[in-house]
Amino acid sequence: MNRDKLMASVKGEMPERRWTHTLGVMETSVLLAERFGCDPVRAELAAILHDVAKYWPTSRMETIIREEGLPSDLLDYDKELWHAPVGAFVAARDYGIEDIEVLDAIRYHTSGRERMTLMDKIVCLADYMEPGRDFPGVDKIRVIAEHSVEKALIAGFDSTISYLLLQEKRIYPLTVAARNDLILQVREAEQ
Repeated sequence: MNRDKLMASVKGEMPERRWTHTLGVMETSVLLAERFGCDPVRAELAAILHDVAKYWPTSRMETIIREEGLPSDLLDYDKELWHAPVGAFVAARDYGIEDIEVLDAIRYHTSGRERMTLMDKIVCLADYMEPGRDFPGVDKIRVIAEHSVEKALIAGFDSTISYLLLQEKRIYPLTVAARNDLILQVREAEQ
């Protein structure tokens, strides 16, 4: 499927305001990929597909999680997490994406994980800081992202974790693991 057909198909899966967000994530992913030495074409592909299942009914996502062997512990956490692994599954099944790194960037764009690839980091960070995002701390993330994808992503995860703590919600373990691993990466790079 060529890029224009892919974009039209994904656009049909979400409301206009979410498509605007997706365009922002695409633009930001390309910018960050070029800044930090990642393949901008593959980062953009992951960005196009990152929210493909975001507006699916939760029952549809739950069915895929249960029937396709996706991590069932997701069902114990906020439904906002579900669309990422479901989106990776859909990208492979419905759009024929075979690039594991692209699929992983879709799969982990909300939670992160230990040993995130540069592509994982780029798409996850772009999702945090695309131009349409407007939450307390996003400008700080954008400034940090001028120099360090890891430090900016730590600030993003801090924002998510703080929000979840204030809401008295559970924190998905991969997010904590991702943050801790990024802190180690930054310390090792600075030694």
